[in-house]
Amino acid sequence: MAIIDKRACIRQLDCATLELGCGGRKRHPEAIGIDALDHECVDIVGDVYEVLEQVPTASVKAVYAYHFFEHVSDLPKLMDLLARVLQPGGLLRVVVPHFSNPYFYSDHTHRAFFGLYSFSYLVSDNIHRRKVPTYGREVRFELSQADLIFKSPPPFYVRYACKQILQVVFNLNRYTRELYEENFCYFFPCYEIRFEMRRM
Repeated sequence: MAIIDKRACIRQLDCATLELGCGGRKRHPEAIGIDALDHECVDIVGDVYEVLEQVPTASVKAVYAYHFFEHVSDLPKLMDLLARVLQPGGLLRVVVPHFSNPYFYSDHTHRAFFGLYSFSYLVSDNIHRRKVPTYGREVRFELSQADLIFKSPPPFYVRYACKQILQVVFNLNRYTRELYEENFCYFFPCYEIRFEMRRM
């Protein structure tokens, strides 16, 4: 797939902010939007791996991705590319559907499932109690936050209000988050997880 740099962004990257898979609506107007589909707000059209390979090393201060990571086929490769382009201390914020989200299975383009520990296999994780292996991978990110997000889409406003209570209860601390995922996730499905990581 050819890369289309609609606004010559790649050549002028310096302390840039990227939004991966922004689609037709960027949540961060200042960010350079990257997507495989050419929407009006997309700045660079192309395959995310190919685009990131063109981005200069350590030229990005923050990367945002909302409901994008579940569509990629090679998560470790994407993390390696992001580690190269992000500056030390740079922010990586990723929001993905939780594996208990019933809507997740409706979209045939979803390739990866995510739970509280999904990034713990790829990054340094000092926030969760249970430790998982990184299988010899070089660790270049540190997990700083993982929040369970409960919500229902309109017009289910009563359900939404009830789920906000669940969100407060299950995000009280790491114990309640882990308790939720081990014991309650199929009773009270979680909509998504918000992860924040820092480049080491």
